[in-house]
Amino acid sequence: MEVTETSAEGLKHEFKVVVAGSAIEERVDAKLGELASTISLPGFRPGKVPMSLLKKRYGSAVMGEVIEETVNEGTQQALTEKGLRPALQPKIEITNFEEGGELEYTLSVEVLPEIDPDDFSAIEVEQLKAQPTDEDVQTHLDRLAEAQTTFETEEDRKAESGDAVVIDFVGRRDGTEFDGGSAKDFQLVLGSGSFIPGFEDQLIGASAGQNLDINVTFPESYGAEELAGQDAVFEVDVKEVKRPEKAAIDDEFASKMGLESLEELKQTLNAQIKTDYDRVSRNRVKRKLLDELADRCDFEVPTGLIDAEFDAIWQQFGAQTSDSEEGADKLEKSEDELKADYKEIAERRVRLGLLLSEVGNRNNIEVHQEELNRAMAEQARRYPGREREIIQHLQDDPQAMSQLQAPIFEDKVVDFILEMVNVTEREVTPDELLNEPEDDESEGNSEPKAKSKAKSGSKSKAKSPKKSSSAKKEEPTVSDD
Repeated sequence: MEVTETSAEGLKHEFKVVVAGSAIEERVDAKLGELASTISLPGFRPGKVPMSLLKKRYGSAVMGEVIEETVNEGTQQALTEKGLRPALQPKIEITNFEEGGELEYTLSVEVLPEIDPDDFSAIEVEQLKAQPTDEDVQTHLDRLAEAQTTFETEEDRKAESGDAVVIDFVGRRDGTEFDGGSAKDFQLVLGSGSFIPGFEDQLIGASAGQNLDINVTFPESYGAEELAGQDAVFEVDVKEVKRPEKAAIDDEFASKMGLESLEELKQTLNAQIKTDYDRVSRNRVKRKLLDELADRCDFEVPTGLIDAEFDAIWQQFGAQTSDSEEGADKLEKSEDELKADYKEIAERRVRLGLLLSEVGNRNNIEVHQEELNRAMAEQARRYPGREREIIQHLQDDPQAMSQLQAPIFEDKVVDFILEMVNVTEREVTPDELLNEPEDDESEGNSEPKAKSKAKSGSKSKAKSPKKSSSAKKEEPTVSDD
């Protein structure tokens, strides 16, 4: 086997590989010989089938196997001799082969760069820290109490914001009922914003026994296209008006939460809030560290990896755009501008990913089975009733397991680097910690600021007067939690 490097430009290498025809024939004959000892053909005893007949019947299939094995071995030999680490699957093109003659093929491969991690001790980052306040704890207590609000029917009461009304309603457009536009005994909390604009407001002041016609206009972004932007009338029968009864925040309230006293509940909430603040603090210092690392590393990045990362980002961006009311035509940036921005982000992510991988490999950082088990359990908890199915899927799917492992590995490498950098802590208020400045963007949390000309929102498929819910925009990011 003769391997000749024909091109070497940056991370891209090309080779010409030539394998003698005699070597191919020898391997084919050897494989046919192995086959002869097991094959049975009419008129011949096992092991007695003539080679000429074996070649006639099985030569083509065996030749295919031999060529595949030869190409794989030649590729590995070329990479090993040059000490190259492929970034992606090498591209193979057979340029010449005839039975009995030489096998010639070209090998094109893009390799991983040589990475020399920086002196991390020279990096300085600031970590913001915040402590829970009494106001934070009280806010959480109020939310818990609000979640346990009950409603009591009150005769002759006129509905106010915050009250609950029990209603029957039928929606019509141009006098015709539409699917999904009616309900009976529906309890609606006025002021909750759960129905489309204008519906709840027109029930303020209503009392039990009243029959109302409520005129509304469905939002342009409404999920049911036949209703979007359309006028409709809802015939509403008010059956009950209920006043809210907020839960008293006391020891009895705490006991319902499984705690002995209100003071213990406050301490528990304080600890939970502190955990949340510490997580935000850690994420922000991680993003700052990634910014520093991105600024310091300037090694060449395989274009194939950049293209793959960009394709993943662009695909997810397209899905987000199609699911929002803004659409691609309502973005201030053109498609070319967006692609340029995302290409830059893709390159940055790949570069940081390669750096973190190199640091992890050099320092023997590994993801242990117990860490994967915890991650699998956490993933499975998101699908109540299907936990076993989800865990089995993760265990059986190498790609899914790799996706589960990657953020764990990344976080362990980041923690390793943070141990070496100069981290200065600064106490700030909770608002300062949570109010992330616009320029605090990094690999873990940012995407190009393609501002829309309209407010974003998801398109609900419900056809009742229920308002379409706002969609939380999940960005195609590297893990930063």
